[in-house]
Amino acid sequence: MMLPILLLSAAGFTVLTTEFIIVGLLPGIARDLAVSIPQAGLLVTLFAFTVACLGPFLTAYFARFERRKLFVSIMVLFGLANLLAAMAPNIEVMAVARLLPALALALPVFWALASEAAMDLVGAEQAGQAVAKISFGVVCATVFGIPVGALVADALGWRAAFGLLGALAFAKALLLFFFLPTIQVHSAETSLLKQFRVLRSLEMQGHVLLSVLVFCGMFTAYTYLADILERLAGFNGTVVGWCLMAFGAVGLIGNSLGGRAVDRHPLWASIGFSLFMIMGMVALIPSIHSTTALAIAMAVWGITQAALFLVSHVRLMKTAPETPAFGASLNISGANLGIGLGAIVGGHVIDNFGLGSLGYAASGFIGLSILLALVLMRGPLSEVTQV
Repeated sequence: MMLPILLLSAAGFTVLTTEFIIVGLLPGIARDLAVSIPQAGLLVTLFAFTVACLGPFLTAYFARFERRKLFVSIMVLFGLANLLAAMAPNIEVMAVARLLPALALALPVFWALASEAAMDLVGAEQAGQAVAKISFGVVCATVFGIPVGALVADALGWRAAFGLLGALAFAKALLLFFFLPTIQVHSAETSLLKQFRVLRSLEMQGHVLLSVLVFCGMFTAYTYLADILERLAGFNGTVVGWCLMAFGAVGLIGNSLGGRAVDRHPLWASIGFSLFMIMGMVALIPSIHSTTALAIAMAVWGITQAALFLVSHVRLMKTAPETPAFGASLNISGANLGIGLGAIVGGHVIDNFGLGSLGYAASGFIGLSILLALVLMRGPLSEVTQV
C-alpha cells in the first residue's frame, strides 16, 4: 500500500508546485514581462477559475479510465506546460502555459482520483490519514517546491525554475509508468448521472461554499506574501525564499494535525484551524519588523493553512461517500474558485488600501467560513435529502 501512495505523493508535489510556484516568482515575472503585480496575480486567477469551472466535469468523465495511464498522461502534460512557461516571451504566452494544465485533465482529475485511490487502499475510516500521506506532497511543495523555486529564480531567473519543474514532471511520469499498479475503478463512477446527483444535496452545496470561503480568505493574502516580504519587510529574494520555505515547513505540523482532526469531526476541524489562521494573518503586518513576532505569525498561518487544505479535501470526500473522487473534485473546484477570487480581491486591496490591509480582508472571508460551518453543524442542511 505504501509504495503507490508514496508515488502519488511525489507526483502531487509536482502538481501543486506547478500551481503555486508562481507565488514565489510573482515579483520577478512582473518585472520581466513588464506588468504590475496585480496583473501578474491574474495568472493565479486564470489557473484557478479554469480548474473551478471544469474540475467536476473532467473528474466525472475521466473516473472511468485506468489510473496509471491517466496519471502518467497528467505528468507529461504538466511537464510540457512548465517548459512553455520557461520560454514565455510575454504575459499572453505565460497565460497559455498556465491555462494548459488547468484546461485539460491535469490538476482536478489527479487530486480527486489520487485521493480516492489512497482511501481505497486503507478504508474510509482512515481516509484522513491516507489523504494526509498524499497531501505530504502538497506540503513538500510549499516546504521545498515554492521556496526552492524562489531561490532558483533569485540565482538563475524564474525561467530556470519552470524548466526544472518541467524536468521533474517528466521524471515522475516515468516512475508512475513503471511502478504504479492498476487501481480498481469504482463502479458508481462509470455513470456521470450518479456522480452529478450528489449536487442536488443542499448539504453538499453548503460544503462546497465553505471551501470557496476558506480558500478565498487564504489566497487574498497568500498570493501576495512574497511581495509583502519584499516591500514591507525589506527582504531580498534569497531571504524571501527562505521565509517561504519556513512557512511551508511548519505546514508539516498542520498536515499531521489536520489528518487526525478531520477523521474526528470535519466541521469542528475547519472551525478550529480557521480561528487560528485569522490570528496569524491579522498579526503578520504589525509584526513585520520584529523577527520573533513575524516568525510566530507566519508559523501560525503556515500550520493552519496546510491543515485546512487537507481538512477541506477530506470533508467533501466524506460528504459524498459513494463517489469520493467526485466529492474531492467539488472541493478542488470550490477551492480554486476561492483562490481565483482571493487573488482578485487581494489585487484590489493592494491598489486601493495597500499591502498592509491584506490580512484584514482575508480574515473577513475566513470569518464567514466559520459562520457557515456553524450553520452546517446545526443540521438543517444535512437533514435535506434529494431523491
